Amino acid sequence: MKSLKDSAYSVELISTERKEELEKLYGSQVLYEIKAEIYGCCIKLLTGQASVKERWEESFYFASQNIRSHGRLYVLQDNSEGLNRIYYDPLSRTCFLFNMDYYGWIKSLALSVAGDILEDEHGIYSVHGACLDARGAGICLLGGSGAGKTTHTYGLLRSPSVRVVSDDWFFGRIYGEEVLAFGSEKNFYIRADLADIWKEFEGLVKKAVFDDKGRAVVDLRWVIGKGRILPLTTMRSLILLKRDQAQQETVRALDPEEALKILEESGYFNPHLLVRNERKRRLRSGFFRALLSKAGAFEVNTRGTPEESQEVIRRIAGIEP
Repeated sequence: MKSLKDSAYSVELISTERKEELEKLYGSQVLYEIKAEIYGCCIKLLTGQASVKERWEESFYFASQNIRSHGRLYVLQDNSEGLNRIYYDPLSRTCFLFNMDYYGWIKSLALSVAGDILEDEHGIYSVHGACLDARGAGICLLGGSGAGKTTHTYGLLRSPSVRVVSDDWFFGRIYGEEVLAFGSEKNFYIRADLADIWKEFEGLVKKAVFDDKGRAVVDLRWVIGKGRILPLTTMRSLILLKRDQAQQETVRALDPEEALKILEESGYFNPHLLVRNERKRRLRSGFFRALLSKAGAFEVNTRGTPEESQEVIRRIAGIEP
């Protein structure tokens, strides 16, 4: 499965004064104000677009309207700003999104605002990847666009012994000798071609209402049951996916420093991080260094068929077919 290019929008950091100017300028567009709870953060959506409001409500857990928001997303329209234009005030944690043509980025930027708060204030870190659980052992799948992260997440879920925390974004936290992974989204965001590879998900795809990008927010419980959606797990394996047809090797174990270097050079496989500076790099690398000291790391080249790559991943994670 191929995904949209991850970095097809630009982000500009702005001052709080500029944030206040934008709020005054575009306040009349706001028809809906919806608060969501994202791993303990109250993130508020402000928009005039009913379709965005509806998908937001399907994606995230509701937060009480009596709770003050920790971060805000304005999803707005203004042709003079161009397509997919982002402004972010890191002091007030306010993000302005103009002319967004893909809801997946809106969702990811909401998670990124929460992540910006959590890593600064609470020592909790964003991981742009899938997190599964096999008999109590957490498995993280990371990779760039087109490497097969979504394909292999749902491929693994065909096994009854595998449960899921998140298929796209989770939060990691160090507790003593363990690194725990926590989910934060209510539902899952799938592509229309999911059942083309894994026929087990045909029923889910038929029930889904897809947007013009071929994406839909769905309740995965319809297919795998309530008991296989977990709020958290303990991380044991980190699998970095790549697709390199020129490389014959399909799997190799990575030592912690080698894995960390790959993560750093790839921007931690997270194109949605709003603030990138040396302080943030130290925080993020510190978290992944701690994770890699406690979880085995592997690189898997998904150059073969999905079933061939699944066999390799299942062998690493100790998952029975």
